[in-house]
Amino acid sequence: MQATTLDILKMGENVFLTGSAGTGKTHILKEYINYLRDSGIFPSILAPTGIAASLLNGKTIHSFFALGIRDFFSDEDIHDIATNPRLRKRFKELKVLIIDEVSMISPTIFSVMDKVLQIAKKNDKPFGGIQLILSGDFFQLPPISRGNDDKRFAWQSPSWKEADFKTCYLTKKYRQNQENLITTILDNIREGVISQEARDILDSRVGKSLDIDFSPTKLYTHNIDVDSENQKELNKLDGKLHTYEYFKKGSEANVERMFKNSLVQKILCLKKDTVVMFIKNDIDGNFVNGTTGKVVGFEKTTDNPIVEIPGKGPLIVDAEEFTYENEEGEILASITQYPLKLAWAITIHKSQGMTLNAAEIDLSRTFETGQGYVALSRVRDIDGLSLKGYNESSLQVDGLILKIDGRIKAASDKSLAMINSHNKAELDEAKEKFIKKIKPKEVTTIKDKKISTYLITKELTSKHTKLKELAKERGFTVDTIINHIKKASKEDKEFDFSHLCPKGVDINHVKKVKEDILKEGNSDNFAANGTIKMVAIMNKLGITDYPKMKEILLFC
Repeated sequence: MQATTLDILKMGENVFLTGSAGTGKTHILKEYINYLRDSGIFPSILAPTGIAASLLNGKTIHSFFALGIRDFFSDEDIHDIATNPRLRKRFKELKVLIIDEVSMISPTIFSVMDKVLQIAKKNDKPFGGIQLILSGDFFQLPPISRGNDDKRFAWQSPSWKEADFKTCYLTKKYRQNQENLITTILDNIREGVISQEARDILDSRVGKSLDIDFSPTKLYTHNIDVDSENQKELNKLDGKLHTYEYFKKGSEANVERMFKNSLVQKILCLKKDTVVMFIKNDIDGNFVNGTTGKVVGFEKTTDNPIVEIPGKGPLIVDAEEFTYENEEGEILASITQYPLKLAWAITIHKSQGMTLNAAEIDLSRTFETGQGYVALSRVRDIDGLSLKGYNESSLQVDGLILKIDGRIKAASDKSLAMINSHNKAELDEAKEKFIKKIKPKEVTTIKDKKISTYLITKELTSKHTKLKELAKERGFTVDTIINHIKKASKEDKEFDFSHLCPKGVDINHVKKVKEDILKEGNSDNFAANGTIKMVAIMNKLGITDYPKMKEILLFC
């Protein structure tokens, strides 16, 4: 139903996209996002947590709507948010809103979003008349329950019914083979009845040694077990320790908020043979959030780690910029650090949305419904699963979800009948009409969808005089744009991007400073591999802004 779902999305319908793990929900969202962007339309992409939002390069719901830490919202609170001058432009320009991991959104927050957009857009239609797309699986981790309210899920909000969602329940599994034994277990959990066959399969994986040539990721229910396991494994390695400290920009409070809501490491310690996990999506598709690999070495000139990704080979990893923005899209803080973390072990909560080739999972202390389902569904097939143990709670999901699953499937059947009632000409007309309705005037479109993303950046370079302006048009961070330009300049030696150099910067002077540091030979200014530390150059130039320094060095 992936193609059918895309047709429904392109018609402009409000959609609830669901299905079991591995059925391609995120893939469809990315396809639709690219479809809109190619038409000059930039949807807002949200998720309830920073980690979930990072999977689609989006923002958190609380940040986008400036909800703060409140659990209760009066009518006055909602009106203040909707009429906030700093949010006015954001709400006014909003045409398409995509929200991932909807299972983790409370009915209260769901209703607040609806009311805010109705007021802000002066439109009493659900969510102010925008296209709303929700994605998620209610069999996975639920929202944290506060107070005595027994309503925990977004679909229990009156706003859900009013939005008139077209439900698309995906059934074909891409992460696991349909005949896979893992599928048998997951389907049993979704049905609420664990067969003897499923128990036998689970029992056969307890203490199972995996026939793989790399260390499997270990999943635990508690953070203390994760931290202990990772440190223990790192200490076992005999190689030289490479330590990478983060560079920050912004207030301590905002920087700490970023660390709290992401997987970015303050200090990343690596050795050769360290098992790592990428914590950010690569715009060129070399890795995604959750890709695991092994450090096989360190680049001589930069000390950048070289990570072997199964099936793809070695990759030199650059430091990346992680940003925290306010309601107006202004960057309040940024952290520059390598997009890696130790991955011998992670928590089940933080594994949600990932795909693992192999995992060693401890479900013996499962404490929340859906936890076992999420953990087991991370693994591609049964040969990649080893269990330390499991309890009965790990085989359970919320009883209320079991009751409504049939209704969700029935709603999906209606959506299928609806789309099948239209011929191709009618579908094409509806799609064109929707794009025309929401497309901003005088936008630049990229018609060639096959062109590499860094080449699109290259094509647009001549239009701008600042990297920030180019980054804004592309919808990426400056750090990503720098990587695009580096890649393009390697392929095209005549590619001229000098007009993007920061104003007031004497590049020849920067080059001379580098030469002077080399001549001085002060060991404090060099990494263990003989590379000039960027901090040494910054100190010589009197620059304290790491991202700006990285931008300057692009032109040296």
